[in-house]
Amino acid sequence: MGNEAQDKAQRVLTIYSKLKQGKMIFKGAESRKYGVSARTIQRDIADIQAFLQEQENENGELREVVFDKEKGGYRLETKVSENLSAREILAVGKILLESRALMKRELFPIINKMVSLCADDRERAVVKELLQNEMHHYIELQHGKGLLDYLWKIEQAVRQQYFVKMRYRKTKGNEIVERKVMPVGLMFSEFYFYMPAFIEDIDRTLEFQNPDDTFPTIYRVDRLESLEVTGEHFSIPYASRFEEGEFRKRVQFMFGGKLRKIKFKYAGSCLDMVLDRFPTAEVVRREKDGVIVRAEVFGDGVERWIRMQGKDVEMM
Repeated sequence: MGNEAQDKAQRVLTIYSKLKQGKMIFKGAESRKYGVSARTIQRDIADIQAFLQEQENENGELREVVFDKEKGGYRLETKVSENLSAREILAVGKILLESRALMKRELFPIINKMVSLCADDRERAVVKELLQNEMHHYIELQHGKGLLDYLWKIEQAVRQQYFVKMRYRKTKGNEIVERKVMPVGLMFSEFYFYMPAFIEDIDRTLEFQNPDDTFPTIYRVDRLESLEVTGEHFSIPYASRFEEGEFRKRVQFMFGGKLRKIKFKYAGSCLDMVLDRFPTAEVVRREKDGVIVRAEVFGDGVERWIRMQGKDVEMM
């Protein structure tokens, strides 16, 4: 009896290993190889399927052994799960709530839909209770605007390279200006969504502190009074193409200005927080009274950040 159990375990593990390697399993060939009936191999495959089902329940993996009619054998198929684990829902829900990016009327339905996708009924009840407590204490931002429609329109304009006409309320003086712009991205930072865009038909000597600035202007999405995606295409030469990911590494504070290199001494106790704040940061050297850090940043917002750090940061 012991040998039979050992033989079965070895056989099942070998078949499972073949399936994981992408190989096809044929009942006839396996039954001849191991000297067992085709029905025994079928039971082995059923055991493997039961194991995969347990794995799906525990970690959301969707793998199953399927029969390929054309080839007459079994293979392992991986599917994308349509459900979420309670851990995934909790993490994403926390991020959304802490960001305070959206109004309740837009954010809460998203969270409720996520909770409904929890694979386990008991865990769904737990994660729902955890998130509802935070939803009860959620504080909306002052602008009070729904943003989902704006975000979708902006992304479509970026993807299809359409000009956008907009009415925008400036931060200083609340002046409303009309602009025709070429949107090149959509970004989020510290409560707000931003649209980097190049301005069309504007006197840069009058409107810009630096007329030679080659970087996009950054607009806060919630300050849009209106936005229209035109059917007019714009094109940017490949060599000058805006790379949102590279830009994001260098703009941490969403303030205009030049691309610049900075060097400072950090004397605080949380160097990792500084390096996380500046994705382009490099540690130049370590000294007794601090660490010399070099980074490439866009805009003048870094000046405010440095002042907020007090004695921990000294510009060099």
